Amino acid sequence: MHKGRLEAFSDGVFAIIITIMVLELKVPHEPTLEAISELLPVFLSYVLSFVNVGIYWSNHHHLLQVSKKVNAAVMWANLHLLFWLSLVPFTTGWMGENKFATLPTAVYGVVLIMAAIAYTIMQVMILRIHGADSALSKAIGADYKGKLSLGVYVIAILMAFWLTWLAGLLYVINALIWFIPDRRLENALAMQQEDEK
Repeated sequence: MHKGRLEAFSDGVFAIIITIMVLELKVPHEPTLEAISELLPVFLSYVLSFVNVGIYWSNHHHLLQVSKKVNAAVMWANLHLLFWLSLVPFTTGWMGENKFATLPTAVYGVVLIMAAIAYTIMQVMILRIHGADSALSKAIGADYKGKLSLGVYVIAILMAFWLTWLAGLLYVINALIWFIPDRRLENALAMQQEDEK
């Protein structure tokens, strides 16, 4: 099955998610620094979520670039990922509006960890199609980075009930881990291109 429609649909959903998030940023009614400062938690949660969605979009793009084909299992796994990512605008707004209160901060982490799990499932489905000897399988390897990321999310969710600022910091650290596109996938694409010559 060709992957073009899957990529196009996913790109559209990513664009909609980011658009919905930015609509949560309301213009202050007064031209003062105090009015702007009241929006700081909403803005910070937006920036964090924008970076996270951007990371997913970038890694999703790289993963599909390396993939030669998809099947129904990959399509459903992709929808599963997009479902969790579509909840990011809601949790972003809730967390920002409530100034990083405990429950919204924890729920934000739950949505992020579920998106990470969904991405991992999609990655596994794609690896099954391509086989253990493929350039993609070799590049991803044991996926220590993905496992580390899941662990950081678990700790952050738990920390949200005691030290919400630490949970927020862990969400930022996790985003920083993934900020640079996954070189493993770029290496796999280079290996594929070399094999095709």
